[in-house]
Amino acid sequence: MKLTQSKAKDLMATITVKVIGADYSERVEKVLKDYRKTAEVPGFRKGKTPMGIINKKYRTSVIVEEVNKMLQDALYKHITAEKVRVLGSPMPIDEKPIDWENDEDFTFEYEVGLAPEFDVKITAKDKLNYYKIKADAKLVDGYCNDIAKRYGKMSNPEASIEGDLIFCTIEQLDVDGIVMNNGIKNDATVAMDYIADKKIKKQFVGVKTDDLITVNVMKAFTNHSDLGAMLNVDHAAIHNLTSEEFQFTVKNVNRLEPAELNVELFDKVYGPGAIKDEKEFKAKVKSEAEAQFVGESDRMLKNDVVTYFVDKLKLAMPNEFLKRWLVQTSDQPITMEMLETEYDLYAKSLQWQLIENKILENHSIKVTQDDVLAHTKVLISAQMKQYGQPEGDDKQLTDIATDILKNEEERKKVYDQIFDERTLAVYKENFKLTEKSVSYDEFVKLASRK
Repeated sequence: MKLTQSKAKDLMATITVKVIGADYSERVEKVLKDYRKTAEVPGFRKGKTPMGIINKKYRTSVIVEEVNKMLQDALYKHITAEKVRVLGSPMPIDEKPIDWENDEDFTFEYEVGLAPEFDVKITAKDKLNYYKIKADAKLVDGYCNDIAKRYGKMSNPEASIEGDLIFCTIEQLDVDGIVMNNGIKNDATVAMDYIADKKIKKQFVGVKTDDLITVNVMKAFTNHSDLGAMLNVDHAAIHNLTSEEFQFTVKNVNRLEPAELNVELFDKVYGPGAIKDEKEFKAKVKSEAEAQFVGESDRMLKNDVVTYFVDKLKLAMPNEFLKRWLVQTSDQPITMEMLETEYDLYAKSLQWQLIENKILENHSIKVTQDDVLAHTKVLISAQMKQYGQPEGDDKQLTDIATDILKNEEERKKVYDQIFDERTLAVYKENFKLTEKSVSYDEFVKLASRK
């Protein structure tokens, strides 16, 4: 077997593999002899079928199979040994049909797409903004109100006001406004805050037990997942309702009375004596909120790094090859026309993969099995503390972590988490970052634009 690779042109090359009969004959003969041992052919005892019949029946298919195995093995070894940085996988060039029955020597040609040569160095000349989210008074007040509700008390007033929870029997109506015998029926709580239509929301204000309300549920509840849960039907049923009109019979009104912002609440949330007054409480809530926002800021930085390097390096890509490769290897049928609409996004994603791999290489960022196990143990320990459970000793944590990591999806999550942490540390250390303080609302608008 002889394999040669042409010189690269426009990030593409051709690999030619020449196979002669002597390359595969021994392998083919061995397989055919094994076939003879197990073949059951009418008129012959098992293992006694003449080789002529075995050859006639199986030889061509065995040659095809064995030659293809040799080709794949040869291509893999060549790419690995020569460190050919391929994109996608080699694609056969079909110039003329192969006569497997009559020919002994074959020539195969493969087209390969090559990754561009480049380097990535992060210096102080590389500048980005780092957006630090500050919790403003409005946000802090909202968080404090949520905490007060969490520790509040539920009451059952006679009549509802806006924001109350209304427990109802919900029944589907026919075209005449009569409850359908075999229609949808369910008991559920209606949260007024989730009613999209303002006029319908007003219908639920001032209601009392046994009041009846007729509602077009598709207008009232635009979130179909929530609507499906409320009616106790699957998502498909929502889009196939025979009638969208439903009768809501009020069973009772529930009102959540928020707890007062006083020492009793502060002690429940942070422990006895930790917080003395409302000012300290709000300062603590503000600090915790801003600590949680660091993750959002870090994700924004990561996205900005991706955009920065893709735009700065503008890596050349073997685009025509990649398009053909995507069409040929896609699990679902895809045309060039369909591909054109999404190819730019795919190409940028592939460019970033190449850039990130180079950053990992330059900064020696690796994740070992020991790293994954140790990180998982830290996560388990933190979760146990969160739920007030004893941490357990190192052996117990190791056993739990080992069991979790048997799940490939969970293992990949931990790998990705560690990689993200380590690459983020490289970006923060090497980029010249200008810190900019923004409110959460400003940050959301900025993220939406990006």
